[in-house]
Amino acid sequence: MKDFAGKFAVITGGGTGMGRELARQLVAEGCNVAMCDVSLEAMAETKRMCEAEKLPQGLRITTHVADVSIENHLQRFRDELIEQQATDKIHLLFNNAGIGGGGSLFTNTREQWERTFNICWGGVYLGVRTFLPLMMKADEAHIVNTSSVNGFWASVGLGASHTAYSAAKFAVKGFTEALMTDLRLNAPHIKCSVVMPGHIGTSIVSNSRKIQSGSESEELSPNEILATRQRLKGMGIDTAPMSDDDIQKIALDRARTFRDEAPTTAAAAAKIILDGVKAERWRILVGDDAHKLDERVRQAPEKAYTPEFYKSFTEEVGWRLG
Repeated sequence: MKDFAGKFAVITGGGTGMGRELARQLVAEGCNVAMCDVSLEAMAETKRMCEAEKLPQGLRITTHVADVSIENHLQRFRDELIEQQATDKIHLLFNNAGIGGGGSLFTNTREQWERTFNICWGGVYLGVRTFLPLMMKADEAHIVNTSSVNGFWASVGLGASHTAYSAAKFAVKGFTEALMTDLRLNAPHIKCSVVMPGHIGTSIVSNSRKIQSGSESEELSPNEILATRQRLKGMGIDTAPMSDDDIQKIALDRARTFRDEAPTTAAAAAKIILDGVKAERWRILVGDDAHKLDERVRQAPEKAYTPEFYKSFTEEVGWRLG
């Protein structure tokens, strides 16, 4: 697929971050976009940004509220898309939605753990299941599944458990790699890619907390304050002298710096992804940190979870893990 003009694209998690930037760049190339997110307000802002430049006549941008971990939400999204976009086929599927959380089997609840896993992995699986029939009707199509560097390196540092997200992203990577053969045998006009971003400047930290807590408030609950203290303790930080207000500030600063001080912007990440689709690359690493981490893990997989590995890698790329 060398260009996107006149095509129909589905984007999950289109309200913020990479999903928003994928929508903007696809629309700029003349592609019709149907996006879903749990936040109608966030999607409205994405649509406004897409429409800030004059759109080609007849180009459609539609927004659909859906939780990707719930199959009938995605089925409703599909049915609305068919009606509102006036099409029975799509050419591009970006399974992009994801959240963090549920890092530990011990200190997080089962509900938190499974919420993360079911969105990050289940959303990809259900997305493919739901939209594959529409892709079968297209003359060419491409599935783009967002994994992570945590799809080949299951950690964010020695001081923080990261099991739910990493397990989900490993599943996405394995599923997409296996899907290549399945598509080649049964639907050779459909290609697929697995995307593995490093640290990208998005609002995933703050958005994940809100989704996990079910609250739009920026204020941490008592349980979230305790969990943050435990995370900091695991990083070797003594939180005993810190007040709850201090912990609140640390959490807000972490979310802000993750978004604003990342080595790769969401816009740059979206361009890398779309260029990878045009080049029919099945494996798309996003960011210099992703490339460097991939190389290091491949060179010495047995050392990938040692203190020495963490120290040398974070010094090289400037990550602040945990």
